[in-house]
Amino acid sequence: MRWGEWAVAAAIIFSGEPSLAQSSYRVEIDLQEQRAYLLRDRRAVLASPISSGRAGHLTETGSFRIIEKERNHYSSLYGKIVDVYGRTIVSDADADMKVPRGGKFIPAPMHYFMRFHGADGMHAGYLPGYPASHGCVRMPEEMAIGFFNVVDVGTPVHVFGRTPRTGQYFRFGPQPLRFPPIFGPPQRDPRYYDPRYDPRYDPRFDPRWR
Repeated sequence: MRWGEWAVAAAIIFSGEPSLAQSSYRVEIDLQEQRAYLLRDRRAVLASPISSGRAGHLTETGSFRIIEKERNHYSSLYGKIVDVYGRTIVSDADADMKVPRGGKFIPAPMHYFMRFHGADGMHAGYLPGYPASHGCVRMPEEMAIGFFNVVDVGTPVHVFGRTPRTGQYFRFGPQPLRFPPIFGPPQRDPRYYDPRYDPRYDPRFDPRWR
């Protein structure tokens, strides 16, 4: 971006004035490049890295419009499960998963949420460097604020491209090793572990999940 465009971007990020939300704005989301662009009169004024939907939860392509905005949104479908001591048991949990006695399900925060299709929307979130969401488009918080301050209900959103098949695309395939074991079975990385995909997992025989 040239200096003038950076000035516009800074004004967008730090201003909450609704007058900035003009009909000339639109959003373009490139799944192949994992980038989102805020355009005004066909010129990009903001560009952000993203993390879109992973395998099994791919972000839908097509032409949509912003249908809802919520600054402090929480997912009703996904989050994490913690035990009675607040320790995370399942970091990538569904709301319908069984919870151990004394534990609870904590919905995932999705601040600066901009819904554009079904349950999918843009919001502030963690970007691991590859598609990792359940269908939403995650952005760095400062970029999500910039987009949130400009778009309005009705702003066009165009999602295109093919989600790249990176090494983490099939997240629930073979679990990556945490470290080479010296004794005993391989240790699986808890960041990618989901007990529902473990062939040995059966909540009927686990007293914590009754």
